[in-house]
Amino acid sequence: MRSNNPVLSRPDTWQVQPAQQVPGQYGQYPGQPYGYDPNAAQFAPAPVAGRMTIDDVITKTALTIGTLMAVAALTFVFVPVGPLLTAAWVVGGLVSFGVVLLVSFRRAVNPAFVLAYAAIEGVFIGAVSKFFEYSYPGIVLPAVAGTFVAAAMTLGAYKFFRIKVSSKFRRMVMIGTMAYAGVLLVNFILSFFGLAFITAGNLTVFALIASAIGVGLAVFNLILDFDYIEQGVAMGAPASESWRGAFGLTVTMVWLYIEILRILSYFRR
Repeated sequence: MRSNNPVLSRPDTWQVQPAQQVPGQYGQYPGQPYGYDPNAAQFAPAPVAGRMTIDDVITKTALTIGTLMAVAALTFVFVPVGPLLTAAWVVGGLVSFGVVLLVSFRRAVNPAFVLAYAAIEGVFIGAVSKFFEYSYPGIVLPAVAGTFVAAAMTLGAYKFFRIKVSSKFRRMVMIGTMAYAGVLLVNFILSFFGLAFITAGNLTVFALIASAIGVGLAVFNLILDFDYIEQGVAMGAPASESWRGAFGLTVTMVWLYIEILRILSYFRR
């Protein structure tokens, strides 16, 4: 099973090595049962340390998001508005993006990298939230609540309506996500020349539509995350893969939060 979520896209993530067949031995030692092979133990496959479970994913997701929120709160409270906040925003965003790429393309998930991402992303989220709260007082709490409500409603719809993720759906979400990322990249470059077409607090038809599409794509990526985790549990993925599931959910939740924050800013002029 393969997810087209860029964070959860390794095709060989859950491949389990088949048990090796040990040929029978003709020689027997006295007192040993027929067919006993004294050398078989060295050829036996190593036991699996555990399997991925929903409870394990929930625990690791709570730890990852909890770390992110704690660091974000510290940044929000102690970093003053000014050049230092801007530096935290830019450096935190760039470094966390690099860590996302590092974790995404590694075959084995390192929990230290996941928690490092959560801490660095927390600096970025805290700085962004401080800027929005300074510009539009009272905007952060509704955005945080909206993010968790949207995620909970998406999970509820996924389970209640038994949404099946098809290959066509994965492809469409992947293409839409990449196209949207391209639009944001162009917008970011144009912002250096004062030509950005999507800016916080600037309500335009294009900006509103773009942000609505962003929220929709983030929700669709949550569905891919849920399907990835569900399939991993069903296929008996290694317990360490719970960290990958937690990482993917955290990245998508951050994206959803930023999009909701931007939409709310359009109505706080």
